[in-house]
Amino acid sequence: MTSEIAIQDLSAAQAEAELETLATVLAKANNAYHGKDTPEISDAEYDRLKKRNSDIEARFPSLKRHDSPSDKIGSAPAEGFSKVKHEVPMLSLSNAFSDEDIIDFDIRIKKYLGLAPADDLKYTAEPKIDGLSLSLRYERGSLVYAATRGDGSIGENLTENALTIASIPAHLTDAPEVLEVRGEVYMAHDDFESLNARQLDQGAKVFANPRNAAAGSLRQLDAEITRARPLKFFAYAWGALSEPLAPTQWEAIKRLEKLGFSTNSLTAICASPQAMIAHYQTIEQQRATLGYDIDGVVYKVNDLGLQARLGFRSTTPRWAIAHKFPAELAWTRLDDIIIQVGRTGALSPVAKLKPVTVGGVVVSNATLHNEDYIKGVDSKGGVIRDGKDIRIGDWVQVYRAGDVIPKIADVDLSQRPSDAKPFVFPTTCPECGSYALREEGDAVRRCTGGLICPAQAVEKLKHFVSRAAFDIDGLGAKQIEQFYADGWITEPAQIFTLEARYGMGMHQLKNREGWGDKSARKLFQAIENKRTIPLSRLLFALGIRHVGESASKLLARHYGTWTAFEAAIEAARDGVGAAWDDLISIDGIGKVMAQSLVSTFAQDAERASIDRLVAELDIEATVRPDVGNSPVAGKTVVFTGTLEKMTRAEAKARAESLGAKVSGSVSAKTDILIAGPGAGSKATKATALGITILDEDGWLDLISDA
Repeated sequence: MTSEIAIQDLSAAQAEAELETLATVLAKANNAYHGKDTPEISDAEYDRLKKRNSDIEARFPSLKRHDSPSDKIGSAPAEGFSKVKHEVPMLSLSNAFSDEDIIDFDIRIKKYLGLAPADDLKYTAEPKIDGLSLSLRYERGSLVYAATRGDGSIGENLTENALTIASIPAHLTDAPEVLEVRGEVYMAHDDFESLNARQLDQGAKVFANPRNAAAGSLRQLDAEITRARPLKFFAYAWGALSEPLAPTQWEAIKRLEKLGFSTNSLTAICASPQAMIAHYQTIEQQRATLGYDIDGVVYKVNDLGLQARLGFRSTTPRWAIAHKFPAELAWTRLDDIIIQVGRTGALSPVAKLKPVTVGGVVVSNATLHNEDYIKGVDSKGGVIRDGKDIRIGDWVQVYRAGDVIPKIADVDLSQRPSDAKPFVFPTTCPECGSYALREEGDAVRRCTGGLICPAQAVEKLKHFVSRAAFDIDGLGAKQIEQFYADGWITEPAQIFTLEARYGMGMHQLKNREGWGDKSARKLFQAIENKRTIPLSRLLFALGIRHVGESASKLLARHYGTWTAFEAAIEAARDGVGAAWDDLISIDGIGKVMAQSLVSTFAQDAERASIDRLVAELDIEATVRPDVGNSPVAGKTVVFTGTLEKMTRAEAKARAESLGAKVSGSVSAKTDILIAGPGAGSKATKATALGITILDEDGWLDLISDA
């Protein structure tokens, strides 16, 4: 799945190939773990792959994908439950896997806050429970709803089920008027064994591990089934509050305990990274005797005022990190090697394994990355796995460090069948038969079939209707596959002409298997409702390589309207001139992404498809948020030199919150340059262009009343 190449040694082509594979694998794992409660890989492997994904993105920021796992939280709420919108999003945690990661975490925190390395900073450290996240909202002391994390913004309403859990109080005394208590629903080891014994006696399904049992039991449509399951709840955080619980994380947890919630007695305060690591080691030594599953230790900045200053990234808080436990290994037989074709045409080999349980998860698939990996070499010809190739029939060591498809760590040549032959990687696409080309310097072989390749066309359409794109009710992956197979939808524009083409006459949708008059009318109405779409969602839905959700929002904010965006990309197609300079000056839009944009619009077939789509839509302009009396709203600002009273990250965040656009380079469109000590060429260029230049004090004075 991932290469053996160190991230610092990856070429751009290799990095791009890995990010594609990781996005596919991690998306599948998210759905299996959060949406279906049936993980296909371990937490450790999932975390390893997600970290590798983020590390590759950090080195190659311009290659970050539109469907990057870094921007995802959980999965969409399941059907069958009503939905709850979280007032405060339920974010995930970034992960650490080594002592060095924890030291780096402390360094990053202090640097962001402008603290010296030797300054005191306290953290809490608590076991990371392996269960199902739940948010409990209390108003005037009464539980009004319980909701799962879902996708971080919208979760499933499980109130009736939550009330069957003894450790979740229905009423609180002396609580804030509004209090959202967040924690983990889990199942103790003894209770898990007893439940599985009862399941066996009744001829019912047994659960693979306590986490699956807890999640499956809580998410029952019949609350009486949940009542019969031995579930428990640990509280460790909060969401919306009408008043603060306490000034520190530690005191807030103690307040939750006084309110009647179970909190973890192993939580401790640590005054240094070394103390955090020592507590991690203490908990790890007790792991087997705790009586419940944990998969790491969570560290949080103790001072809640500092937590507020640190704030959040797109999907994770800056002030917390999960220190995960090590991965696990297992040996099994490799029964077959199959080739899967991705949305961009990449041919990805996958090992089909004799099922084996690794760390409580049954593994039957493993990634083989690419043809070089199978041969036992990297893309530069360097030896990996001591040069041992991988063949069908081999006895292989499976490595799991997370909840994604595992990887093959080693091959036992002493058990290789005598008739095992080297694997011959195909040079034609298994989906459409087109030639599969491997360009020089690229680790991945790609199908050249383009739109005639079902794998690519279908996946692009699935992306178009995905949650962060058009999100059309009733038109998901299954329906896209059905309509594509029948030739009803082969490009996005045809979604919006579906009713006109097949809504009447003998081929009308309601006469198709699985559809009735009501469901057909609902689908047509859902499609009609999405003719009006925000510019940022349209840009993301187009599935342009490297253009993810964050980049789409940046582009929409910068250009405002589709007309302006389209004209700008057209003007920038030669990669030179004012339009091109303006495009790459957008903070967060690099040359690789810019080139991908202009190349897409320069291709006749692709452009014609986009034009047909746009003709069917009403594209909403991006309206800037109300920033009150902000003196910098709508202005483009650039920071250069050293800032002494705030960090660069804080300065950028503050400027954007006031409605300013932060650019990474000076141009004629720059309004203000904030120049600290050490300002160089940017200040010189700004002076030549007559741009307003402020020092840090001048900038702070300018925005002081905003």
